[in-house]
Amino acid sequence: MLRLNLILLLLAVACGIGTVASNHRARKVFSEIEREQTHMRDLEVEWGQLQLEQSTWASHARIESIARNKLHMKAPLPTQVISIEASPPVSRETGK
Repeated sequence: MLRLNLILLLLAVACGIGTVASNHRARKVFSEIEREQTHMRDLEVEWGQLQLEQSTWASHARIESIARNKLHMKAPLPTQVISIEASPPVSRETGK
Protein backbone atom coordinates (compact mmCIF):
# COMPACT_ATOMS: atom_id res chain seq x y z
CA MET A 1 0.00 0.00 0.00
CA LEU A 2 2.86 2.37 0.86
CA ARG A 3 4.44 1.64 -2.50
CA LEU A 4 1.20 2.46 -4.32
CA ASN A 5 0.81 5.72 -2.38
CA LEU A 6 4.40 6.68 -3.22
CA ILE A 7 3.85 5.95 -6.91
CA LEU A 8 0.60 7.93 -6.94
CA LEU A 9 2.32 10.81 -5.14
CA LEU A 10 5.17 10.86 -7.67
CA LEU A 11 2.64 10.69 -10.49
CA ALA A 12 0.68 13.62 -9.03
CA VAL A 13 3.90 15.67 -8.59
CA ALA A 14 4.93 14.88 -12.20
CA CYS A 15 1.49 15.93 -13.46
CA GLY A 16 1.70 19.15 -11.44
CA ILE A 17 5.16 19.95 -12.80
CA GLY A 18 3.93 19.19 -16.32
CA THR A 19 0.95 21.49 -15.85
CA VAL A 20 3.13 24.32 -14.54
CA ALA A 21 5.60 23.87 -17.42
CA SER A 22 2.77 23.83 -19.95
CA ASN A 23 1.23 27.01 -18.51
CA HIS A 24 4.62 28.72 -18.49
CA ARG A 25 5.21 27.77 -22.13
CA ALA A 26 1.72 28.99 -23.10
CA ARG A 27 2.29 32.35 -21.38
CA LYS A 28 5.68 32.68 -23.04
CA VAL A 29 4.17 32.00 -26.49
CA PHE A 30 1.30 34.42 -25.81
CA SER A 31 3.79 37.11 -24.80
CA GLU A 32 5.76 36.51 -28.00
CA ILE A 33 2.58 36.73 -30.09
CA GLU A 34 1.68 40.04 -28.45
CA ARG A 35 5.17 41.38 -29.10
CA GLU A 36 5.02 40.33 -32.77
CA GLN A 37 1.57 41.86 -33.22
CA THR A 38 2.86 45.14 -31.79
CA HIS A 39 5.79 44.97 -34.20
CA MET A 40 3.36 44.25 -37.06
CA ARG A 41 1.26 47.32 -36.17
CA ASP A 42 4.42 49.46 -36.04
CA LEU A 43 5.43 48.18 -39.47
CA GLU A 44 1.95 48.91 -40.86
CA VAL A 45 2.20 52.50 -39.59
CA GLU A 46 5.66 52.84 -41.11
CA TRP A 47 4.37 51.38 -44.41
CA GLY A 48 1.60 53.98 -44.51
CA GLN A 49 4.10 56.75 -43.84
CA LEU A 50 6.38 55.47 -46.59
CA GLN A 51 3.49 55.34 -49.06
CA LEU A 52 2.59 58.93 -48.17
CA GLU A 53 6.20 60.00 -48.57
CA GLN A 54 6.46 58.22 -51.92
CA SER A 55 3.32 59.91 -53.21
CA THR A 56 4.73 63.27 -52.09
CA TRP A 57 8.08 62.70 -53.79
CA ALA A 58 6.44 61.41 -56.97
CA SER A 59 3.81 64.14 -57.33
CA HIS A 60 3.58 65.56 -60.84
CA ALA A 61 3.88 69.15 -59.64
CA ARG A 62 7.12 68.40 -57.79
CA ILE A 63 8.63 66.53 -60.73
CA GLU A 64 7.67 69.32 -63.11
CA SER A 65 9.12 71.94 -60.76
CA ILE A 66 12.44 70.09 -60.54
CA ALA A 67 12.50 69.57 -64.31
CA ARG A 68 11.95 73.29 -64.93
CA ASN A 69 14.15 74.76 -62.19
CA LYS A 70 17.06 72.36 -61.70
CA LEU A 71 17.24 70.70 -65.11
CA HIS A 72 16.09 73.76 -67.09
CA MET A 73 13.63 71.70 -69.11
CA LYS A 74 10.59 73.08 -70.86
CA ALA A 75 7.64 71.69 -72.79
CA PRO A 76 8.20 71.38 -76.56
CA LEU A 77 6.48 73.76 -78.93
CA PRO A 78 3.55 72.33 -80.89
CA THR A 79 5.67 72.44 -84.05
CA GLN A 80 8.29 70.23 -82.37
CA VAL A 81 5.83 67.45 -81.56
CA ILE A 82 5.69 64.53 -84.02
CA SER A 83 2.74 62.11 -83.94
CA ILE A 84 3.21 58.53 -85.07
CA GLU A 85 0.18 56.39 -85.71
CA ALA A 86 0.43 52.73 -84.84
CA SER A 87 -0.53 50.29 -87.55
CA PRO A 88 -2.98 47.50 -86.67
CA PRO A 89 -1.34 44.25 -85.55
CA VAL A 90 -0.56 41.68 -88.24
CA SER A 91 -2.56 38.48 -88.02
CA ARG A 92 -0.43 35.32 -88.17
CA GLU A 93 -3.17 33.25 -89.80
CA THR A 94 -3.88 35.52 -92.76
CA GLY A 95 -0.57 37.34 -92.96
CA LYS A 96 -2.40 40.66 -93.17
